[in-house]
Amino acid sequence: MVGERDSSLMKSTAILVNTSRGPVVDEAATLRALAEKSIGSAALDVFDREPLPANHPLRSLGNAAVTPHIGYVSRGLYEVFYRDAVEDIAARDAGKPARTLT
Repeated sequence: MVGERDSSLMKSTAILVNTSRGPVVDEAATLRALAEKSIGSAALDVFDREPLPANHPLRSLGNAAVTPHIGYVSRGLYEVFYRDAVEDIAARDAGKPARTLT
């Protein structure tokens, strides 16, 4: 969805962020735009291939911030995940649905 043409339309100060799915952004086009500095930087949490290989060029670019598909992680979010998991197990054991749409 975000390819070579899209990158060429961005300002040199643009920051490209992808936390959705790797293929949403053309990785090769993003690499070129970052290397040529036609965009300012990129923050990427998802990639075509995960985990991102240790020798991948994105890892060596100073204008790319890459995280291993954990950009959503926070203490508060994990507290909700674990609380909901415990509630789901207790509800299942009691024979009741834990969450229903109303």
